[in-house]
Amino acid sequence: MSAAPRLILASTSIYRRELLGRLGLAFETMRPDVDETPRPGEAPEALARRLSKAKADEVAMRHPDAWVIGSDQVAEFDGHPIGKPGDHPRALEQVRAMSGREVRFQTGLCVARAGHEPLQDLDCTVVRFRTLATDEIERYLAAERPYDCAGSFKSEGLGISLFDAIDSRDPTALIGLPLIATARLLRRAGFALP
Repeated sequence: MSAAPRLILASTSIYRRELLGRLGLAFETMRPDVDETPRPGEAPEALARRLSKAKADEVAMRHPDAWVIGSDQVAEFDGHPIGKPGDHPRALEQVRAMSGREVRFQTGLCVARAGHEPLQDLDCTVVRFRTLATDEIERYLAAERPYDCAGSFKSEGLGISLFDAIDSRDPTALIGLPLIATARLLRRAGFALP
């Protein structure tokens, strides 16, 4: 029986690390050195695809013996990408704007290894927000402080209370790593998963 190939998650996100851990594979994490600036006129789904591949490729170039998982999520509101708020005032502004509206989350995925064709996928999750009063938003932000999350919420936590519905083919995609697609691509790369 041959040893499993080396696997690296090109991310230092605790959310992605916890998700990948569910698959029961040994893996390392590394920070990719990638400029995440959107290109002029770049659509959110194209940005998510490009960045997930760039992250996987950059780490794979440094570690040619490993398969590397790159993932990137772009929140799209009114056709434009929205980023991580970084602080309370921006988070409040984001959630107020999304109240009663839909936000699309494009999650790009790439599994790459030097000398191999990259394996890619894209998941789109649509989140429908309830109509929210300012005091509800303030209570939520005080409770979870989701300033490092695109869209200013954590769906795996209390943020779920902000929604009317989530439409997705993979509920883990919204957290940052679509595990259904990840498992599929890893099997294609030769990893043994049930």
